Amino acid sequence: MTQWRKSSYSGATQGTDCVELATLPQGVGIRDSRAPDEGHLTVEFADFAALVGQVKDGKLDL
Repeated sequence: MTQWRKSSYSGATQGTDCVELATLPQGVGIRDSRAPDEGHLTVEFADFAALVGQVKDGKLDL
């Protein structure tokens, strides 16, 4: 069974305004915590690591 994780910074109310992540055989699964049954996006490990690096470095306008 896939274990989905949500950030502890996602807010006081469970399931609001957040994404969930899971380690999958082919990469990282990303889904909307408000609609978990609507499917997910799978991103290759290297691409996800690059995204996280850009976020940490402040290179994205978030």
